[in-house]
Order: sequence, then C-alpha cells, then structure tokens
Amino acid sequence: MPVYIALLRAVNVGGTGKLPMPELRAMCEALGFTRVRTYIASGNVVFESRLGEAAVKKKLEQSLDAYAGEPVGVLVRSGAELAGVLESNPFAAAAPDRTVAIFLDTPPPADALDSATGKQSEEMARGVREIYVHYKDGIGRSKLKIAAAKNGTARNMNTVAKLLEMAQD
Repeated sequence: MPVYIALLRAVNVGGTGKLPMPELRAMCEALGFTRVRTYIASGNVVFESRLGEAAVKKKLEQSLDAYAGEPVGVLVRSGAELAGVLESNPFAAAAPDRTVAIFLDTPPPADALDSATGKQSEEMARGVREIYVHYKDGIGRSKLKIAAAKNGTARNMNTVAKLLEMAQD
C-alpha cells in the first residue's frame, strides 16, 4: 500500500493553528488511513492509503477545515518523492538544521528565486515541487521572502530525513 507524508502548513507554529498530534492521528485514522504516525508537533504525519495523492490531500484538507473552522494547507508527498527531495538537496554539505525544503503543490516558477526579496546570505535553489534554502546565518535572522513559497510549508533537512526514515520503516 502506498506510503504518504502529509505536511500541514502553519500548525502549532508561532501560536497559530493549534492541533494536538493525537487528534491529527485520530483524524487520519477516521479517514481510513492506516499505520498513522506523527513526528514532532508541527504537523507532520506519515501513513498508508490506497487513495491517490490528490484524494488524500482533499480528504485531509476537508477534515482539517471542519476541525479548525478555516482552511489548513496540506502538502503531500510519497515516500519516493521525499527520498528524491533529500537526495536532490543542493546544499547537502551545509548544516541540515539551517537548510530547508519549502514544499509546494506545483513546480516553482522559473523566476521564483529572482523575485525573492530581503535576501542576505541565504542560498536558494529550485527543486521539483520545492524550493531549497540554506540559511547560512540561521533562519531566525533572515528577512527572506519568496512570493512563490507563500502557500508552501518548510521543513529542515533533519525533519525531512526523519520523515523519510519513518516512511521507509
């Protein structure tokens, strides 16, 4: 059965979108997903489903909307896609906690990085359906804004590696 990784946008970050992980697991199980596991409190869930990616995304977004009373963005990847994200990281030599993949629903536009504002020492690269950013001086000091990433959600490479490990388990 296919393994999926769902990455929720703006959950339990900066005092927004409170969603306890036991409730997220129960929600996923109620949708018929199996082997449901969460990782840290920022909206990462690994599970199996016979549904396709688009159906998984739609069902989970509808359930989250009913729970939260407002839309919650969900980005879905297969285990193979997540492996590709990790393998394609152009900043693999950099500190994994200072390098993120910003997950998107669609491929980033060709000019996505050219139109970024507030760039200082950050390095950026486009991926298949993600944008990689290496924050040399740390993410907390960055003023970087990437308009194409507005509806995406970022995970650092440590989290991506852990989610991949869970998906392959």
